[in-house]
Amino acid sequence: MISGNSEWLTVLGTLSFMLGAIASISAAAWIYRSGDRQRPDRQALVSALCLTALWCVTLAAYGTGTFLASITEAARNLAWLAVLLRLFSNDGRDASMAPVRPVIIVLSFVVCLQPILASVVHDFARAGEFSALAVQISTLFHLLVAVGALVLLHNLYGGAAPTSRQILRWSSAGLAAMWAFDLNYYTVAYLSDSAQVELGALRGVVAALVALALALGARSSTAGLNFKPSRAVTFQSLSLILIGAYLMAMIAIARSLSLFPGDLARMTQVGFVVAATTVAFLWLPSKKMRSWLRVTAAKHLFQHRYDYRAEWLRFNATIGSGGASALSLQERAVQALADITDSPCGLLLTPADDGSLALAARWQWRAIEVPGTALSDELGHLLERENFILDLDEVRSGVDRHGEAEQVPGWLLEDEQIWALVPLSHFDRLVGVVVLARPPHARSLDWEDFDLLRVVGQQLASYLAEHAGQQALMESSRFDEFNRRIAFVMHDIKNLSSQISLLLRNAEKHADKPEFREDMLVTLRNSSDKLNHLLARLGRYGTDAVSKRDRLDLSQVAHQVGKRFENSHPVTVVALEPCTVSGDQEAIEQAVVHLVQNAIDASDDSASVFVEVTNDGVLGRLEVVDSGCGMSPQFIRSSLFKPFVSSKADGFGIGAFEARELVRTMGGRLEVESREGLGSRFALCLPLHATADFLNTDIPSNAKVA
Repeated sequence: MISGNSEWLTVLGTLSFMLGAIASISAAAWIYRSGDRQRPDRQALVSALCLTALWCVTLAAYGTGTFLASITEAARNLAWLAVLLRLFSNDGRDASMAPVRPVIIVLSFVVCLQPILASVVHDFARAGEFSALAVQISTLFHLLVAVGALVLLHNLYGGAAPTSRQILRWSSAGLAAMWAFDLNYYTVAYLSDSAQVELGALRGVVAALVALALALGARSSTAGLNFKPSRAVTFQSLSLILIGAYLMAMIAIARSLSLFPGDLARMTQVGFVVAATTVAFLWLPSKKMRSWLRVTAAKHLFQHRYDYRAEWLRFNATIGSGGASALSLQERAVQALADITDSPCGLLLTPADDGSLALAARWQWRAIEVPGTALSDELGHLLERENFILDLDEVRSGVDRHGEAEQVPGWLLEDEQIWALVPLSHFDRLVGVVVLARPPHARSLDWEDFDLLRVVGQQLASYLAEHAGQQALMESSRFDEFNRRIAFVMHDIKNLSSQISLLLRNAEKHADKPEFREDMLVTLRNSSDKLNHLLARLGRYGTDAVSKRDRLDLSQVAHQVGKRFENSHPVTVVALEPCTVSGDQEAIEQAVVHLVQNAIDASDDSASVFVEVTNDGVLGRLEVVDSGCGMSPQFIRSSLFKPFVSSKADGFGIGAFEARELVRTMGGRLEVESREGLGSRFALCLPLHATADFLNTDIPSNAKVA
């Protein structure tokens, strides 16, 4: 078994030194080609890395105890001492620090003695005592070199200017790692009277790491790099270290229990392992344990408590989550703020009509009872004015920073689980207050908590304010829908009122004529029918419901509309071709009336309006042509079909819009041509009845195409 371990360590050591040689040669080549050419230690660094590679190759080929290995190690150490001396030249201290050179000279002399001692050990190998003494002296010399080099390295970095430290950081770290490992290696060798094979096998890996550090520090663009492990990696590594320490302690205790005599030892060991495993399963995965570990790592290993990038990404993920099963925006706002401080639950309070704050949402906090008036308006105004995080532990201890102690209600102070109040301010206006519960690992809030919670609270306030604005806009759109219906009603009533007014004016002149009285009765009957149809149509205005489809003749519709206006304005119906279409007769007639009325309004009193009906075999067309003032292309494009925009002083601006919407619901379209000063042409196009029947016919799925 021992022989197998020795062979395995030999193979591991060979691979380790091969890795060190490859890394050293690669680093030397990279520094020679891409390194900063202005650095005074550049040539010495390349030479030291090449000699280190030679030392690694020698140890991989011949082993660690040979005379050749001692020679190459001495050359390596001399080269690194030369690099250390050149590093003092980066900020000019090599000329002013006279004690440096004597120390370097003494250490170099000690290094040069190493091959002599190795030769003595080799020549007097049979003289055991003399050879052992030479090995001890050689080991002491190695310790002396390592200690002296570390002292010089400390003076180099400790006395450097801040700008020079930026350049020396990686080089100093690499050299410190190399000599610190040598110090430990030879200390163990001196105390145990032999070099440790396990530690010796790792020297090549250390050489590779040193080469990497020196390569990073050899270029100005990489010399300023900082090693900053993420908080997640640090937390996981610390967890693994803690678990490993726990397991090592358990193994040590279990081994010590084996000292008990007989079966008692085995029974005690088994019982202890069961108990320790149970404790590990219950204690290590606990939320309180993870919280303590996270706080400890952030407190002792990082400059700041929070990883702001990770917090921002988590915040956006929480707020942006949607879907049918997602929490409401108010609940997500509480969760996003609670996740920052590891709070298990929270509340959202929003302003009421009287200025006080009431409960608006809960997140995982169903047990707490919140009064109807959660916070008074005085405390709300104080939070709005001062915009501070209210630490309730401070209030409970008697601290009063802004006069808030008298305003905090009793239900917040009585429940020890309530931890802090975070105001949500948007443009100096209080949108809400989040009540946070105490995290599993209790701690005091500090300046970093206050700053982050304040910024996140402002962001949440903007989201909540935008959400409230959208809700108000939706309510306003509902009122707009209602107002639109009223506007349509007023428009139709206005048309009927115009007809009745015209009828009354003509009645004063022609009331004694039987023909006029007959036409008057017809007009009144039509007006009454229109009012009844209007009441029935109120539920359809503003909706996208498709009108009923009947078979009707556009020529007949044109003739009826022409007769309606014959006593008020010249309306001429021309080219009445047979044109049977599919649609709602009432809606089509209403649309044509709108178009004719608009044409009359745009024309002179004596100018005739023409109505023409044609068909092309697919569509039926009813055109309304006037010779009025006309419209500009810009008005047609941006204003003609826009509701409540009209070129007439007393117009509602919905006649053309309603006509187009009515035609669209029946599968048709409304075309417009107009020239300023010449007049306009509106064409109402509807599919013929035969065409509509063909388009609405379902084709069987198994039908074959010829």
